[in-house]
Amino acid sequence: QVQLVESGGGLVQPGGSLRLSCAASLSIFSIYDMGWYRQAPGKQREMVATITSGRTTNYAESVKGRFTISRDNAKKMMYLQMNSLKPEDTAVYYCNDVNVATMTPTLPYWGQGTQVTVSS
Repeated sequence: QVQLVESGGGLVQPGGSLRLSCAASLSIFSIYDMGWYRQAPGKQREMVATITSGRTTNYAESVKGRFTISRDNAKKMMYLQMNSLKPEDTAVYYCNDVNVATMTPTLPYWGQGTQVTVSS
């Protein structure tokens, strides 16, 4: 059974930073294109950033220049470094795989997510 475990969220002031981690129990993690998604209250889940198996990255316009996605295939881990956080970044953040053509996940699994709250 696939497990996706997100961690690293918390409460941070505007302008602050957080680093999210995703542990994925995918058997061959390195071949998956992966992504970070987020869901704010009352809104649909949206893609935040993706990283392919070849480490090509892509970001939502709203986070470009502020967020950096990375992965460690040996550890089956993915990360999201979030800098210059804004109140509108407040959401539950999830990791999953991604179909880069559609920017949507293909796996029918979701972890519990990690809450990021940006507030003074």
